[in-house]
This record gives sequence, structure tokens and C-alpha cells, in this order.
Amino acid sequence: MNRHGKNNRITAIAVLVILLLSLLPAGCRDGSDQAAGGDKVKYLIGVSQANLIEPWRILMNEEIKDEAANHKDLRLIFTDAVQSSNKQIKDVEELLAQGIDLLIISPNDSAALTPIVAEAYKKIPVIVLDRAVEGYDYTLYIGPDNVLIGRDAGKLVAELLQKQGGNVIEIQGLSGSPPVRDRSEGFREVVGSTGHINILGTIIADWQRDKAEDKLAELIPRYPRIDVIFAQNDYMALGAYRATRKLGRKDVKVVGIDGFAGPTGGLKLVEEGILEGTFTCPTGGREAVQYAIAILNHERGIPKKIILRSNKMTRETIPEYLQAREGRQGNASRTGGRIVVGFSQVGAESGWRIANSESIKQAAKDEGIELLFVEADQRQEKQIETIRSFIEQKVDVIAFAPVVATGWEGILKEAKAAGIPVILSDRAVEGVEPSLYTTFIGGDFVEEGRRAARWLAAKTKGWPTVNIVELEGTIGSAPAIDRKKGFDEISKDHPAFKVLYSASGDFTEVQGKEAMQAALAIYGGDIQVVYAHNDDMALGAIQAIEEFGLKPGRDILVVSIDATRAAFKAMLEGKLNCAVECTPLLGPQLMQAVKWHMAGRQLPIRIITSEEVFPAELAAQEYSSRRY
Repeated sequence: MNRHGKNNRITAIAVLVILLLSLLPAGCRDGSDQAAGGDKVKYLIGVSQANLIEPWRILMNEEIKDEAANHKDLRLIFTDAVQSSNKQIKDVEELLAQGIDLLIISPNDSAALTPIVAEAYKKIPVIVLDRAVEGYDYTLYIGPDNVLIGRDAGKLVAELLQKQGGNVIEIQGLSGSPPVRDRSEGFREVVGSTGHINILGTIIADWQRDKAEDKLAELIPRYPRIDVIFAQNDYMALGAYRATRKLGRKDVKVVGIDGFAGPTGGLKLVEEGILEGTFTCPTGGREAVQYAIAILNHERGIPKKIILRSNKMTRETIPEYLQAREGRQGNASRTGGRIVVGFSQVGAESGWRIANSESIKQAAKDEGIELLFVEADQRQEKQIETIRSFIEQKVDVIAFAPVVATGWEGILKEAKAAGIPVILSDRAVEGVEPSLYTTFIGGDFVEEGRRAARWLAAKTKGWPTVNIVELEGTIGSAPAIDRKKGFDEISKDHPAFKVLYSASGDFTEVQGKEAMQAALAIYGGDIQVVYAHNDDMALGAIQAIEEFGLKPGRDILVVSIDATRAAFKAMLEGKLNCAVECTPLLGPQLMQAVKWHMAGRQLPIRIITSEEVFPAELAAQEYSSRRY
């Protein structure tokens, strides 16, 4: 063997040794392992990334590393699936074998990764980033609302084209990936509704700048008029800009998504006029580590889903965005003084609402936050007056549970003009720009309706007919609208389902009973199921069924939403068949959001609580642990 061959062999062995050492388990269970800086490793977290081809994912990993650096007793192990679901499954298996305490995963394919995520969830907490898996076998999901981002991009394109309309080309990322599908769905929903915007064609550029530039250069000569190019990330948008300028199409406007800061990021491209606009799409990397620590420390109030906020970035809005960020940072540096929160509650229409109010009051007390609490007695005008009084009192944060979903734009604009952030609790609003409120905290009402329908479908499998009475909540309220929507969505796949009678019980036991009496008077024994939008109405319906001479839970199945102690008692008595959980214990999450905002953090647009489904068979083992 010559000298050079021997040296090459030694070098190869050295590289192999270094590589093997890097793959050794990082966190020994005896606590002897050391983190950076000599601190002992307390937690070992595995990070399974779908690929590191997309710049967005590279940034996600960097944000995870940066946030982890703030926790000296934390150690990370990263894997890259290189766009292969099979490899990612093996990556997760290897991470579990190394004894990780928590898994952070951004799935390559939602369906393909669902089984391994569910398997990991049986052993350790799992945080899913960016792409949700199927079902709910995970601890926490953090990601953007890509459909909403697509809609916002469509609105911006419509603004650029105005009434005369025009021609658009869409540049998509990796074919078939959920972000691509969702962004395109939202975008096309908006531009298609205008009636005067024509999508000339679609390019698949795999999130890559050069590929977008090359493919667009081939496509542009076919069309004499192209007005706007919408690219699903800023790197492809930059490629589109270069292609149009090389071919002399200087009049073509370009819109992107991502909105990274820095010298080559989307914000800089907008400021320089290269892009007409972009939309921030947070990676969730920092939030994943922050919540991972909270989960591992067994902190209370961990949500099920975090939907990150996107911001519209144009030359006009960037200064406002930066100013708002500086304002949050200013809050973070504020010293002294007690935080004051004004909360406007719907009222006390149900046991759920009373428990919700108590949770908020207790959480404020626990956190040392001054709470101004006013009930609206189910009246929107009183709630608006209360919020206006909070503005006049210059509270630090306003929070409220809206009586109905619409009619809030005016008062929310007043709060924004006063510089007071608004948090929506339990119920969402409609018809307002998301920028008018800071975040929404509550359940997923649509999913609650879906869960009720799924349980009913399983329970009545094989029935030729399923005749249903639906007791709806307050007319125009978000829970009533969404719970009906979710139930109807699943019902479409079950032809036997037939809603014989539907009426509002206003979320109260008295009106729920009255509505059920009316239904029984018309349909009597033909009724097979009651689906109630909350437990109070279900309990009223149970009274009406008994007075009619039938047995609730046997002659007529009853499924409701909330899962209060009263509902569990009814299940133990055999009168209620299933309760879908909608927890009222939102106080800890609300006060945590207040503190985070005051500490300078931008809150996600939605914080969705963790909820379960409780068939009557589980009532006995769960009843004693119910706190409301």
C-alpha cells in the first residue's frame, strides 16, 4: 500500500468514528451526560424533519436550535428524512430506541406517518409541526393555517388587479404536499369568486428558486399578457421575478409567502420592490421547544392545537408590523405595575358557563392579574358597552366571549386604535380582519360536531333509519353555527341520518326541554336520536322524553357536547349515551396568553384546547375526576 492510500484509509476511519460518535444517545438516564456549557442533560428531544431541501424547514431547525440554547439542560437529536416517508418512519424508530423524552416531528406525508406518530404517542409526548397527522394521537400540533394564507394571497392579488381583473400564474411547491394543496385551495377560492381573474397555468417548482426561474422562463413566451405571478414561497417568487425581468416583462407583479427577515428574506424583497407583497408563515420551531419544556415539566393548560398567525407584508404594512413588534418588546421591558385584564362574559346561561367564569377568575388570582369581570346577560349591546368601558379605563388586555359571531368590527377597531389587544375566549367572531384581535382560545366547535356524528354513526351502524332531533344553541353564535356544520359534514356520508326537527334551545335547560316537547308533539315515537349542542339542553330534553313516557338513553339515544359532571351523572343513570368534551377550564390558558403578550411574544391566531369523547361506557371511571 502506498503512503497516500494509507493516509486516505486513516482519514476515512476517522470520519467514520466521528460520525458514529455523533449518533450515540445524547441523554443517559443516570443524569451523567453533559449539555453544552457543562450542564447536566435533563431532557433529550428528538427532532424528525421531513427534508432540508426547503429553506423554510432549514429555518425551522435553526429556530429550534436557537430556542433550545436558552435551556442548558436540554439536548437535541436531529434527523432528516430527505422527502422519504419510509426513512422518516425509521428515523422515529431510531429516536425512540435512543431513549428520547419527547418527539418533535414535521411529517413528510400526513397519512403515511400517522401510525408511527400514534405508536410514539403511546410512549412519550409528541409535538407535530406544520403538517397534521390523521386523528388525535399526539400531544400538541403547531402549524400555520395554509388555507387562510392562500385566501389572503388571493385577496392581495385581487387588490393588485382591481376591477379590471387580469391573468395570473401560480407557482406551487412540492407536488401533493398539504401546504401546497391548502394554499392553492384558499388562493383559488378567492380569485375564482371574483369572476374576472384568469389563472393561465400552474408550475411545480418544489420550493426551489432556480427551478421556478427555469420553468417560468419556458412558460412566459406562450402568453403575451401576464399580470401577476403568485408563488407559494418567497424563494420561488424571487425566481419568478428574475425570469420575468430577463425576458423583459417588467410589468409583471409578483407575490410570495414566508416573509423571512434578513438580507435575502421576503421582507427585504418587498421593501426593495422586487415583490409586491408576501405573508409571514412562522415555522413554529421556537414555540415547539417552549411547549416541549412546558409538557415535560407537566405544566397545566397545554392546548391540543396552536394555529400560528400570518401577517400581510407590503410596503405599507411592514412599518406597522415592525412597530407592533417593537411595542410587544416594549411590553417585555416594562417594569412594575400590575397587569389589568377586562373580561366580558356572555352570562351565566349554563353550568358550563359558570365553570368557565370561575376558571377565569381563579386563574387571574393565581397569576396576580387584576381582573375586571362583567357579565353581558346574553346581550350583545351590553357586551359592546362593557368593552368600550374597558377601553376608557385603559386596561392592558381585553378578553371576551362573544354573545353572537357577527357585529364586532366597530368595537374591535376602537380597541385597536387605543392600542389595547383583544383576546377571544371560547367563541370566535366572523366578518372581521384577524388583525383586529390577538388570538382565539377555545375548543374546535366544528370538530366537536364531527365527533358527535362519528360516535352516532358507529352506534347506529346497520340501522335503516336514524331519525334525529337537533337542539341548537343560541342563534348566530359560533358554537351553534360550527357544531351544526361539523355534524352535517359527517352526516352527508351516512344516508340513514335524517334530521326530523331542529330548533334553538339557547343553550339552556328550560328551552332545551321546551324544544324537545315541541318535537315530541309532532314526531313522538319516530324520534330515535337527540343531538344537543350542549349538556344543559340535553338534560332538558331528557326531562321531556321521560314526561312523554319514553326512556332516554334507550328508546331515544341522546348525545351532547360539553361533558360536564351533570352529563356524566346522566350517563351513569343510563339516560345520556355520549358526551363530547368542550372544556370550560380556559382560565389558565387565557392568563398565560396575557402574560406572553405582555412579555413581547406574538400570540398564535388560534389556541385550541385538548378535548375527548366520553361514551356512557367510560362514565364511571371518569366521573370522579370531573372538575366541572
